[in-house]
Amino acid sequence: MKKHIVLLVLLSTTFGFAQTKLVFDKRFVQCEDKWVAFPADSTGSHILGFIYIDAQAGLTLEYEGSFTVEANGKYLLKKKERQDAMKVRLKPNNVLVALIPVEKLTELGLKTVPEWLKFYKENENTVERQYRWGYMYNAWGECEKALEFLNKAYLLNPKFSGLKVELAYSYNCLQNYSKAIELLMLALKEEPITAYIVKELIYAQAKNGDVQKAEDTFNHYLPMITDTTYKAENAYNILQGYFIKKDSKNFHRWLIASDLKSDKKLLPYVERMVANFKE
Repeated sequence: MKKHIVLLVLLSTTFGFAQTKLVFDKRFVQCEDKWVAFPADSTGSHILGFIYIDAQAGLTLEYEGSFTVEANGKYLLKKKERQDAMKVRLKPNNVLVALIPVEKLTELGLKTVPEWLKFYKENENTVERQYRWGYMYNAWGECEKALEFLNKAYLLNPKFSGLKVELAYSYNCLQNYSKAIELLMLALKEEPITAYIVKELIYAQAKNGDVQKAEDTFNHYLPMITDTTYKAENAYNILQGYFIKKDSKNFHRWLIASDLKSDKKLLPYVERMVANFKE
C-alpha cells in the first residue's frame, strides 16, 4: 500500500530536476498508446509508463518502473520490483509528461508497442469502439481528436444511435456551428428526440447568430421531452445570443419569459449581462 501511495504522489509532481532531452509538453490525453516519462523527482529519477485507454476505466498508465539519465545521456532503467501489472487510472488534468524518444526505447529494453496492448485493441474497427473513443475524447475537451474516431464511426454506420449528436458536439466545440446544425437536423428526423440533441441544436443556432431560430427550437421541442436537465442552460444560451447581437428588446423580453433570474447558479452571469446593457 505504501508503494502505491508513493507512486500516486510522484505522478502528481510537476517539478523537474535533471536537465535532459525530454520535453514535458504533453497532457495525458495527448499520449494514447505512448511511452511517457514524468518529471524527475529530487533524486533525478523519472517514473516511466505506457498510457493507453481502457474502454471501462478510461485513461490508464501501465507503470513500468523508473529511469535516470546518466551524464553521457544514457537512460538507465530501474525495473519495478513487482512483476505483476501495476495500473494507475489517470484523470485528464494539466500535468505534463514527456514522450520517450523512439531511439531511447531500445536503450531501455522496451518495445514500441507492448504485447499486452493487443487485448485492448479487440473490436478496434467496430462502430461501437470508434464511437466510445470519440465520446471519451469529447468529454476530455479534445474535440478535434474526438472527430477522428467519430468520423470513422460515421463511415461504418451513419445511423448509429447517438452518433450524430456526438459529432455535433465536436463541431460545436470547434465552432463549426453550421456543420453541427446540419447533423442535428438529421438527428431530429431520424432518431428519438432527446434533451441532448435539443441542447446542442439551441447552442449551435444561438452561437451561429440564429437566435430567433434557437428560441423557436426551445419553444417547439422542450414540451416534447420530459428531461429538463438542460432547460436553464438552453435559456441562458439564447439570452447570451441576444446579448452578443446587442438586441436589447429581445434580450429583456427573453429574460422575463425564461425566468432566468430565478436560477441561482446562472444569476451572476445574467446580472453581469444586464449590467453591461445599462452601461
